[in-house]
Amino acid sequence: MEIDDVKISRKKPIFSVSTGLAKYLKMYQRDARLPINYADLLNFQETVPVMDKFGNDTHWETPLYPPYVQDQLYDGLKIIYAILKASGNTRIVQHKIIDRIEYCAFGNTKPFRIRIINRLNDVYDYFYIKQADASRIYGLELEEILSPNQVNYVYDGNTLIEEHIVGIPGDTFSKTRLGNPDYNLTRIAKEFVKFNERCAISLLGDMRAYNYVMQITPDFDDFQFRIRAIDFDQQFFEGNPRVYRPQFFKENFPFVKLCMDYLTDKTVQQYQQEERSSIVHRVRSERHRIKDLRDASRGQELSTLENIMQLRDGYAKSYNDNNYYNCKSMPDIVELNVKNVIRQVQL
Repeated sequence: MEIDDVKISRKKPIFSVSTGLAKYLKMYQRDARLPINYADLLNFQETVPVMDKFGNDTHWETPLYPPYVQDQLYDGLKIIYAILKASGNTRIVQHKIIDRIEYCAFGNTKPFRIRIINRLNDVYDYFYIKQADASRIYGLELEEILSPNQVNYVYDGNTLIEEHIVGIPGDTFSKTRLGNPDYNLTRIAKEFVKFNERCAISLLGDMRAYNYVMQITPDFDDFQFRIRAIDFDQQFFEGNPRVYRPQFFKENFPFVKLCMDYLTDKTVQQYQQEERSSIVHRVRSERHRIKDLRDASRGQELSTLENIMQLRDGYAKSYNDNNYYNCKSMPDIVELNVKNVIRQVQL
């Protein structure tokens, strides 16, 4: 595996959800009537920086609302949590309170992070409220269909609600956990290879270490590891093929080094083939949903013509496949990626 410092030149624009995509979201019960929307949360007067326990700036801020606005927001946020977690059954929030709202102007969708606490036992949870972005929604759907992970979100107009994905941020894990003598580093390297393969096929970009988490599951004789994306802002927007391979970001060098130290070319190919086979199984079981998602992409703006042409040319050269030159959109490229994976597995 290689390492290179890939640059994201600028923030991706937000693409409005088309009528076709909105219809798809309704069909698969991803839409909801929300009591408050993203714009309502912007009615703050000022913010206070959020610092971590070491006094470092987290790039999150605490918005300060007038008391009458805050009360309305807190009531609405509890209902949103009930919609996200229990199909709107508000009994689950009878003993919950909104502990705090945090805002990040740094991200593409400028998200709000909501912390909600059960006042009976102090158990807390998070969820996120973001501007609805069509390419991000496609990223969430492809994660649901092509990866081993499930995602939970709801959409309403200009607002996207996402469940918190639990795990240790990749950069924190690489700095603090790789030295753990109980961890099998070969297993971690294997998971990074599989994650790298999934991103390249589904065109999930900008997977720098702080945009994914490591989930650790104790097994009866070892630990299992899974890398999960938590940021889908750069879903098939950029034209540089390397943006869709985590191995090329300098932030991921500790994981790339693990692969170089603990894996051979033969085992890397084996793990890539395993991931492709898993994707084929998922595609076959979700073929109707994939078709509906593909149909929903027609007429939906998701990138620029320049980026589409650059990416299809790059994939055509990388895979020596002239069929990529016929792709007219980013979903076309993903579809061809998947078809090629199916052909490879069947050989």
